[in-house]
Amino acid sequence: MRSFLLKAVLGIAISPLLCSSAKAQDNDGCSIATLNGDYAFTVSGQIFLPTGAVVQREGIAMTHFDGAGGLTQVDLVESSPNAPPPSGVSPTDPVTGFHTHESGTYTVYADCTGTFTVNFHDMTNPMNGQSVSDQIIVVSFVLSDHGRAIHTIVTSLIPAGRATPANVLIRSDGHKLESIVRS
Repeated sequence: MRSFLLKAVLGIAISPLLCSSAKAQDNDGCSIATLNGDYAFTVSGQIFLPTGAVVQREGIAMTHFDGAGGLTQVDLVESSPNAPPPSGVSPTDPVTGFHTHESGTYTVYADCTGTFTVNFHDMTNPMNGQSVSDQIIVVSFVLSDHGRAIHTIVTSLIPAGRATPANVLIRSDGHKLESIVRS
């Protein structure tokens, strides 16, 4: 009986140490290099216009994260049919129809959260073809599956030609493309 009590007390005393040790090992310890490669995104959300109208947005994007804090992106995003024309239009690839000239920076924290900013360069006003200031999107994200999946929410969207952010509720999910091995 005494041996059983001693083992029980020892087990109770050691178990918090084992649990905290297991928890510390469970942290993936993400870094900026964790987000590296090409990610295919689906994008969904709404833009709330000052007039009270709500514009539905659905889209896809291909983003390349360089593992060192830089990104490039192409996207194709559609708006609801009753939406007013956008304040700026990105250059478009004539073959794919995707918007191009998108680039930015990103940061990854040790807890696998982070932020990235996308700048839409060379924007033009669709009404008169004149150049307008870049559109800027700021995103917060969480990495999962050891950096193979990314879940985002837009925290700021400054439309082209404007100085203040629009009211938006936009989210996306991305998955890392794996290398294709041909036989």
